[in-house]
Amino acid sequence: MSKVPVGVFIATATTPPEQVGPLARRVEDLGFGEVWVAEDCFYYGGFTAAGMALQATTDITVGLGIISSMTRHPAMTAMEIATLARVHPGRFLAGIGHGVPAWTDQMGLTPRSPLTALDECVTSIRRLLSGETVNNEGRQFTFRDVSLSFVPDTEVPLLTGVLGSKSLRLSGRIADGTVLSVLAGTKYIESALEHIRAGMTEGGRSSHLLPTYALFSANRDGEAARAAVRPLLAFYLEALGPRNALTEAFGYNDRLAELLSEGGTDRLVREMPEEWIDELAVAGSPDQVGERIEQLLKAGATSVVLSPVNPE
Repeated sequence: MSKVPVGVFIATATTPPEQVGPLARRVEDLGFGEVWVAEDCFYYGGFTAAGMALQATTDITVGLGIISSMTRHPAMTAMEIATLARVHPGRFLAGIGHGVPAWTDQMGLTPRSPLTALDECVTSIRRLLSGETVNNEGRQFTFRDVSLSFVPDTEVPLLTGVLGSKSLRLSGRIADGTVLSVLAGTKYIESALEHIRAGMTEGGRSSHLLPTYALFSANRDGEAARAAVRPLLAFYLEALGPRNALTEAFGYNDRLAELLSEGGTDRLVREMPEEWIDELAVAGSPDQVGERIEQLLKAGATSVVLSPVNPE
């Protein structure tokens, strides 16, 4: 039986590490098809969290989205992926991205070229997971007779977590999928797929996973659910800033810049157009939530990963 194309994201900031395993088991018991964990600096390790989720469950797919290409050498990342993939074959998805600039900068790890670093990282990990010995003096990473002692018995999907057009095209060329950020509404999904498919053509690839995160709020009182999503939606919009690819796809950036410049997050919470909630979140009554999930899947998401506004 195929898995339900709806998952749940376990938020790092609101979930102590000791709760990851029990929550993952609860998500599986409720019938979801996927559970996703993250690696947000400096909370707890993403591979450790994924391992706890895998150990606590039996069948559900566990995704790690997203780790930075820069915070570990790709050889070490490959070793971590191989370990989980061997112990839990066919259940683990690994997502790799550029990394949050503020966090990589804190550690002096900001790459000279984020695209080059991600390309070298994903490409070398794939080679190591296939059993190759890698020798390469790259622009970002060096490999000298590096090979894994324990390679996975099955192929492990490698995904990226990126936003911009050049990065999406790269993802289509080198990766098995792209994890799309919260606020990735239908128009952004359709736009992103254009860039991804161009890259797939360049890389000779025929399939691409597209798990899509979504801020989630459900209540029998649909208006109460929509009101509950406003503060967190405003927080993400302020963090992204008024010139970002996610809201640009909808033509929201000028109005977003106006609201932020004239009143900041507080005004954004109060005066955010209802359309933005419709397009950038999954919020409302159960029927409205179901309809919105169907819209995201129809736009091209291969799964919708719900990130609850209220962790409880």
